Amino acid sequence: MTARSKRSLATPGGSSEVETFLASFEHPMRDEVLAIRAAILRSNPTLTEHVKWNAPSFCHAGDDRVTFRFAPKGSAVQLVFHRGAKAKDSKGFRFEDESGLIVWAAPDRGVVTLTSSAQIAEASEKVAALVGAWVAATAG
Repeated sequence: MTARSKRSLATPGGSSEVETFLASFEHPMRDEVLAIRAAILRSNPTLTEHVKWNAPSFCHAGDDRVTFRFAPKGSAVQLVFHRGAKAKDSKGFRFEDESGLIVWAAPDRGVVTLTSSAQIAEASEKVAALVGAWVAATAG
């Protein structure tokens, strides 16, 4: 099945697997998660998505690049920026986060943490642009 055939009409670029997951998703910031997801998919039409780590994950050319993480008790929404499921040599890898949103867990793995509806509303377009820049930097 091609990536295009997996796409759902409900959210342009969205997958039916993620749509099904989100249909029963309960989280205090559910609406904000949906808004971030839509902004990411709208801004990055080459991305596909699936469910990984019990959350939506965005892929480029079949490799996971950015995955949601939902903090326990709904206290935050996180996006984990990574270079795929398998560890890769990070020697020489560099990414400039002009937004200042990423907290680096490793040289090639960062986390954006959003803790309020207002912060999410303010940052969703920045996050979408950041995802695009990350995908471009990690595509090679």
